[in-house]
Amino acid sequence: MKTIILEKEVCLQQAADRITALLAKKPDAVLAFSTGRTMGDLFAVLAARCAEGALSLKDARIFAVTEFENVEEEQSARGQLLRELAGRTDLREENCHFLSVETAEDYDAQIARCGGLDMAVLGLGVNAHVGYNEPAVPFDSLTHRQKLTDKTRAQLASSFSSAEAAPAYAWTMGIKTLVAARQILVLAFGEEKAWAVFQMLYARDDSVIPAAFLQLPPEVMVFVDPAAAAKL
Repeated sequence: MKTIILEKEVCLQQAADRITALLAKKPDAVLAFSTGRTMGDLFAVLAARCAEGALSLKDARIFAVTEFENVEEEQSARGQLLRELAGRTDLREENCHFLSVETAEDYDAQIARCGGLDMAVLGLGVNAHVGYNEPAVPFDSLTHRQKLTDKTRAQLASSFSSAEAAPAYAWTMGIKTLVAARQILVLAFGEEKAWAVFQMLYARDDSVIPAAFLQLPPEVMVFVDPAAAAKL
């Protein structure tokens, strides 16, 4: 695991460099993307590069890492990926795969049929969840329905008017699904992520901290700003 500590905008550009390099080498690469505010900032960088002709997602295949249960399209992972990535780049909607009650059971098989994940691009929850794998989810978990903790729902409050209005459940790729990716990028910014960043890097990799399992794969790059690195 390599940790890069730079200002947020520089981190976003360097993460985009890694994605750009992968797609230049393998235009039909299979990528998993988390969603949320941090990923929205990254999607804006990728969209700018596509507009400049420096990046193409035309042949890429995209898998959403998570999806909320029982939310409107506007608030869903599907909605964000289609709106902020496919809608602003040459990514084709037919190459995008989304989680739902209908697709979850076959999701890992879909990934396998595409040749496995070349890269997973992840955010980090304040309680050190990745995807929506909450604390104490086992290492061997595959794609599954996950009950969200009160802490996670509080983190989502700004997107859903209150913690009580935030979804109680989500679909998520499991830990085993994510760590099988050939490359993993993790982005975490802001003081609220400092505890989670510390736990991701230094908790036991067999612990109840989901992000600590990211210590195990060989190709993991973590991008954090100074505020998120404050406890290191």
